[in-house]
Amino acid sequence: MTIIETFLAHQNSDNASGMKRYMKNHFEFLGIKTPERRALSKDFLREKAKAGCVDWALVEKLWALDYREFQYLAGDYLKKVQKWLTLADLDRLYALAIQKSWWDSIDFLDEDVGSIVQRFPQAKAIMLDWSQDDNFWIRRLAIDHQLGFKLETDADLLAAIIKNNVGSDEFFINKAIGWSLREYSKVAPDWVRAFISDNQANMAKLAIREGSKHLDD
Repeated sequence: MTIIETFLAHQNSDNASGMKRYMKNHFEFLGIKTPERRALSKDFLREKAKAGCVDWALVEKLWALDYREFQYLAGDYLKKVQKWLTLADLDRLYALAIQKSWWDSIDFLDEDVGSIVQRFPQAKAIMLDWSQDDNFWIRRLAIDHQLGFKLETDADLLAAIIKNNVGSDEFFINKAIGWSLREYSKVAPDWVRAFISDNQANMAKLAIREGSKHLDD
């Protein structure tokens, strides 16, 4: 039985209806929750990772399928083979990001994009381009690709990317700005405090509120 057949065999209509509602009815669901999905795919992902490369045909096949769990499986797979992603793969990740876009799939891709940027510093220029892209989901990826970098965060890059997006009235952009600042404030609170102070006139209240959450801890 293939992994696709396995997932299809574990449909749960009760779960699916709730999961679909949670995602604002944008996608169809099989009703496989995260712990079960990971259990069902554990052996499959382990075996696929042994190849030592990224099977883009698999990723694109899963991304094209109707049920959202298959996009999650593609995200799980990419995380498993992340160390083999190269600079050239940014174009492929971009293509995924603009298909079936919503916060869940974009957040899956943050770490993959970030991994490439950390290993290929020339990708920073691409992130600046992405931060001004016509598609706001791509801009969100640029804003949040350094989540988890902690002290390795390129603060100048973060500032430039955020400044390219302040003034936006898009909820998911302002949420991303706040999220990126909040995470960086865990290791550089003074920098984040100063950044917000210098730019608050142009920043959305949501971004300021989210970005300031840990500053008084």
